[in-house]
Amino acid sequence: MKVAILGTRGIPANYGGFETFAEECSAGLAARGHQVTVYGRSRYIPRRLKAHRGARLVVLPTLPFKYTDTVVHTFLSVLHSLFQRYDAVLICNAANSVFAWLPRLFGTPVAVNVDGIERKRRKWSLLGKAYYRLGEYLSTLLPNAVVADARVIERYYRDRYGAEPVFIPYGAAVEKPEGKDALEKLRIAPGEYFLYVSRLEPENNAHLVIRAFEKVRTSKRLVVVGDAPYAARYIRRLRQTRDPRILFPGAVYGSGYRQLQANAFCYIQATDVGGTHPALIEAMGQGNIVVANATPENQEVVGDAGVLYAKNDVGALQQRLQDIADNPDKYEGFKSAASSRIRTHYSWDGVVERYERLFLKMVQS
Repeated sequence: MKVAILGTRGIPANYGGFETFAEECSAGLAARGHQVTVYGRSRYIPRRLKAHRGARLVVLPTLPFKYTDTVVHTFLSVLHSLFQRYDAVLICNAANSVFAWLPRLFGTPVAVNVDGIERKRRKWSLLGKAYYRLGEYLSTLLPNAVVADARVIERYYRDRYGAEPVFIPYGAAVEKPEGKDALEKLRIAPGEYFLYVSRLEPENNAHLVIRAFEKVRTSKRLVVVGDAPYAARYIRRLRQTRDPRILFPGAVYGSGYRQLQANAFCYIQATDVGGTHPALIEAMGQGNIVVANATPENQEVVGDAGVLYAKNDVGALQQRLQDIADNPDKYEGFKSAASSRIRTHYSWDGVVERYERLFLKMVQS
């Protein structure tokens, strides 16, 4: 098949979960013999780059502002796709579902991966929230199929809109990366740091993690990995901590990111909005002790292979971290349980196979 993936910043992945998904899914489909094109934004992907891991790249401009970046680029990508004769198109992000009718008008079936319930994020104004609510609704009407990466999101779309989403989870690798140069750059040792990874936006609760860790009695460090293009004021506040144990390396991608995941003492997942969070299952795939905010989405992923704390409760998080720091042997069994759970439920091979079946079904129907 000839398949296109639209709506992300592009590959190689250098921003977030959708970008990692686009890279792994496109590479997996290409390895199975399909022709895959991934559309990327010129702010993130060099125009000279024409291919990556077997996938063709199309790099287009956008209007690089908070409310225009995603939708303008996706609109241009959809227009470009109309003349490429793709067999199927995958659009990422419910905000982009408004464009799903265009390829269908030209006879190309479309699936939309809706991600989480984006309108709940505090960064959006009332107008932004209303647009995302519209996107949710349109994603159940305009494409041939709507994809949810979490059972919680699948149920939400079924209960609210009467839709029948296709459940395809996110994936993660369990292979250990080579090298430790990312750790050496930060002057940290394997097993001597807690790790937190996310876009540094308020609803991802980095501030709560920092407040909790400041009260934990330990010589270990806290490494806060992440950045965000529209949250400079919030990030400045985070960096004002007086705790010298806390490090802010910014965004880290590729092998450096995998090294940090693979060598952490404990991984902290504090988000309270969204579907399946890629960093969480990536941390589990690397055999980490995981401490997660007790949201339904996080509970679904962690199962009995990690530790939960009361939702957004700083005191409960601090107690969990303190107990893990004081009694690591008590939590040792979670490491193998976490990696085993990812192998069983969240392997990239399984994810790619499900998307391949979805595209074949769309093409044949």
